[in-house]
Amino acid sequence: MTKNSRETVSSTPKSDIRLRSYLTLALLSLIWGSSYILIKKGLTVFDPLQLGALRLSISAAAFLPFLLHFFRRIDWSKWPFLLVVGLTGTGLPSLLFPMAQEGISSSLAGILNSLTPLFTLLLGILLFRTELEWKKVIGVLIGLGGAVLLVLRTGGQIDGSAGYALLAVAGAFCYAISGNTVASKLRDTPSLTISAAAFVMVGAPAAIYLFTATDFVEVLTTHPDGWLGLGYVAILALVATVTASVIFFQLIQWTSAVFGSTVSYVVPLVALAWGFADGEALTLAIFIGMGLILSGVYLSRQ
Repeated sequence: MTKNSRETVSSTPKSDIRLRSYLTLALLSLIWGSSYILIKKGLTVFDPLQLGALRLSISAAAFLPFLLHFFRRIDWSKWPFLLVVGLTGTGLPSLLFPMAQEGISSSLAGILNSLTPLFTLLLGILLFRTELEWKKVIGVLIGLGGAVLLVLRTGGQIDGSAGYALLAVAGAFCYAISGNTVASKLRDTPSLTISAAAFVMVGAPAAIYLFTATDFVEVLTTHPDGWLGLGYVAILALVATVTASVIFFQLIQWTSAVFGSTVSYVVPLVALAWGFADGEALTLAIFIGMGLILSGVYLSRQ
């Protein structure tokens, strides 16, 4: 966050900042809650490594002009932190979640991602010297309880091996590292700059891998749904990765890493809403879980 942006935030009424934060959280939840179905569609054409590398390549290509524009203004002494954000904020999760969704449903992957706030809080206390605030702890635990209730609502079933679920949990852990790094090490760096530098750093090697070590071009040109699959991944990259990452980093700078990570609590609600639109019934457990999750988000924001 630049000096001018900090002054703008400090001069903005707290009620306006709070409203803006919640509206931003809702927008991110809608975007990321829909990303798992896009991954599922992409996996009908590409294998998990191809999908992840393609997503990273498209994201890097979109951010490259911004990186070139801001190149001289970037504090490159912070490159290790930018690399950590690139690897944990998008690089590894872009591979882990498609691999997980080979064995679990897209909605369950979204639900498991709700572990991110708990990991964010624990890592913040243990590694990033985040002050222990009991309201945030209680908020995270309440929200986690709501997420667990939603898991129970699905019958607690994992479609494949438990190892697939652990891949999604690992992805949530990666997001927690990224959020804490932005909050503690890159708070004064504009969110667009963070995204541009971090994504290009991991996207360039991904593009080399995609075109030299996989049969991506052959799959794209010979698979009957090759170009449709490319479209799904392009939407995933440009909306759920490029646009959402800039918004997410800005949200963390406005609030905190813990509050930003609570987007992972609301994401399952979006995934379940897609299920309802597809004919699934809403139960009392869903409404209770939703209430717990939203209460947890509110408390963690305090």
